[in-house]
Amino acid sequence: MPWWNVRTLPNVDNSVDKVDNSSIGLIFNHSGPVIGLFAKQPLPGQVKTRLTPPLSASQACYLYQTSLQETVNRLLSAGLPLVICYAGRRDWFSTAFPGLPLLAQTGDGLGVRMSNAVQALFAAGGGPVLLAGSDSPDLPILLVEQILEQLKEADIATVPCRDGGYTIVGMRQPTTEIFDGIPRSTSGVLEATRRRSRQLGLSYHETECWEDLDDFADLQRLVVRSPESQTARYIVSELNELL
Repeated sequence: MPWWNVRTLPNVDNSVDKVDNSSIGLIFNHSGPVIGLFAKQPLPGQVKTRLTPPLSASQACYLYQTSLQETVNRLLSAGLPLVICYAGRRDWFSTAFPGLPLLAQTGDGLGVRMSNAVQALFAAGGGPVLLAGSDSPDLPILLVEQILEQLKEADIATVPCRDGGYTIVGMRQPTTEIFDGIPRSTSGVLEATRRRSRQLGLSYHETECWEDLDDFADLQRLVVRSPESQTARYIVSELNELL
């Protein structure tokens, strides 16, 4: 049984550690592409809330935890440095992902937190920088390779999602103004990012679309599309009565 045994509920702790990201350059110092994975500590009622109902808070938490682990494993298989940009308790992430660099999310609002993470990763020597979400557990590595290829010429590149957002955004330089004025958690994220790129005079490219896990139809499509995925197996084994 993998470490993320979904029958073990994470301890409910709503506190957030005081963070100090000044040492990121000591634990991560790399010249070349880097992926920053945005992740929350899996806590019932705080992750995948758009899936409750039909899922219970505990089921949604288990689903998120499984998807997060699988996403980490998949992105590591791309052969690029991976930094966990975390929200929650640092000790949970250091236990769950030993050996991986950790960068605390800081700032109010997702756009500010993404901007701060990008600046920290570039400052530590990385570049280009890719920011990825934690709920595309079957993301093809080919799309990661494509976005890196596009960033040889483009300033900004994304892996779009069919829901109007993106699962990865990459940038060749730390042009964090790209995150300003974006309507987060809406179907307008991708179009607003395209528009913002034009306003800033930045070249923008996209790969083909992929999917994340926002609603129950997304879970059903994952099971059909990637039945061997660990997350799909969890859905079938634990949520089969809802399919």
